[in-house]
Amino acid sequence: MKKITGILLFAAALLSITADAQDTFNWQKVRVLVYTKNGKGYVHDNIPFAVKAIQQLGAVHGFTVDTSSIPDVMTESNLKRYTLLIFPSTNNDVFDTDAQRLAFRRYIEAGGGFVGLHSVTGTERNWRWFKMMLGGTFSWHAKFQPFTVRVIDTRHPSMKGVPAVWEKGDECYFAKEMYPGPRVLMVHDLRTIDTTSVQQKETLQKNRGNYGDFYPTAWEYLFDGGHTWVTTLGHDKKDYSDPVYLNHILGGIRFIAGAVKTIDFKKAYAQHRDDEVRF
Repeated sequence: MKKITGILLFAAALLSITADAQDTFNWQKVRVLVYTKNGKGYVHDNIPFAVKAIQQLGAVHGFTVDTSSIPDVMTESNLKRYTLLIFPSTNNDVFDTDAQRLAFRRYIEAGGGFVGLHSVTGTERNWRWFKMMLGGTFSWHAKFQPFTVRVIDTRHPSMKGVPAVWEKGDECYFAKEMYPGPRVLMVHDLRTIDTTSVQQKETLQKNRGNYGDFYPTAWEYLFDGGHTWVTTLGHDKKDYSDPVYLNHILGGIRFIAGAVKTIDFKKAYAQHRDDEVRF
């Protein structure tokens, strides 16, 4: 009874911002895998909260949610069952073998979907193809603080219901080894980052590179046959009970689920994790 009550309260909290999605999208055809394996190093305490939130979104909207922290799930026969994979705040090496990496890559090449949350850009930092799929790799984040993010692509389906100007407490993430191709949907307003600390100001200036006042926060990417959506927001475990943030990630999940048509491994070409990408 307690679980049912929690789901009903969760549904009520989201009702006003997700009703259209329920009316126009067939969630029952969607199956997602939430993958939570982390490598050595820092592990976010938000991960179990993210998992629970996505499970509740699935219960409310009618899509199937499987979860795993075991790299053995990374096989073609298993991955072909999923519309998309979700990596919530993963970090460092999340696969044990190159065979698992190859299965993941071939899933993307087969037309699969990927949604990454928060620290996902710190995942598989030594794998060039994975960094390309993300659009870059983690370099630094400013200290947790309130700052402003702005939607710059208000017509994009995944930005529906997302505040055009969003004052949010979070970590402002930066990346290096950035690749051309991602379509930026939302940006950090760097003018709103606290730079009273000389060290914070100097590090921010170093990591912003050639960007001016705005830096990518969320983006989508049609890459190597697959479909990627990433948001760097979501550090605080409280985010995963916040209807505004939940609507943000639901929009990303919905967009990717709508982009994925079929998973066809006949389209996959890589025979090794590091094969050159066929643009």
